[in-house]
Amino acid sequence: MKLFFQRKSTLTLALVVVFTLVLSACGNAASTSSNAGSTGSEEAATSSSGNELEQIKSAGVLKVGLMGTYAPYNYLDSNKQVIGFDADIANEVAKRLGVKVEFTTQAFSGLIPSLQAGKFDAIISQVTITDERKQQLDFSDPYITNQVKIIVNENNTDITKLADFKGKNIGVGLGTNDETYLRNEVLPQVGDFTIKTYNDVITTLQDLNVGRIDATINNIYALKPVVEENGFKIKAVGDAIKSDQAGIAIRKNNPELLESLNKALKDMKDDGTYNTIFEKWFGEQPPAE
Repeated sequence: MKLFFQRKSTLTLALVVVFTLVLSACGNAASTSSNAGSTGSEEAATSSSGNELEQIKSAGVLKVGLMGTYAPYNYLDSNKQVIGFDADIANEVAKRLGVKVEFTTQAFSGLIPSLQAGKFDAIISQVTITDERKQQLDFSDPYITNQVKIIVNENNTDITKLADFKGKNIGVGLGTNDETYLRNEVLPQVGDFTIKTYNDVITTLQDLNVGRIDATINNIYALKPVVEENGFKIKAVGDAIKSDQAGIAIRKNNPELLESLNKALKDMKDDGTYNTIFEKWFGEQPPAE
């Protein structure tokens, strides 16, 4: 009987030792796995971070996204080259960063997703600075303030203010701040009206000219060259319904790039370069700030 208990104790002790070794091995494996995951995350964070200003200067190119259909801000000339107020601002900013500009044109609604995907470094395309957009983008200091007015066919006498939109068809640029303004602010106040969205100003004004829509909202600077070139019979009515400030949009958490952009814009204004560009495209000096 005594021998039986001794053998039983020895067997129990052996099992405890084996079990302890198994637990120890599992623990080490889990620890190793956890550490490997941590290292991978740290490497990913390191690879995705970096000073974008240095990367731009190293490449010698500032990649800029814009519409290319929004004269006189940004559009294509007869040689398919991007020109306009925004283009001149982009070229001057890049010059002061010591690099050249590479433009990418696409519909406004796709500019922010493309910026976030890394297809370019900045958007310089009349992107209105809003609290909503600040949640996903960083903006430079404003480089222009635009007064937005109601635009109607020259024969229209029914619409002179926002309250007159009720029951009407109103056109607006897809994905623009003006679309957000109509949906979130005007529609709840005025009552039911139909919002029709467009990818460019020309098509919007074509539909307004032939009566497919009753009105649109935009600023006079944007409309003047399009109206003159196409002979649209339209007019601005009433007082300005709002004013918007546009800035250079970049991806978040790039303080060095943001600081350099703001310095370039300030220096342009201080030395008169900004005023020269503004007068070139709008035929007048910019309003006093």
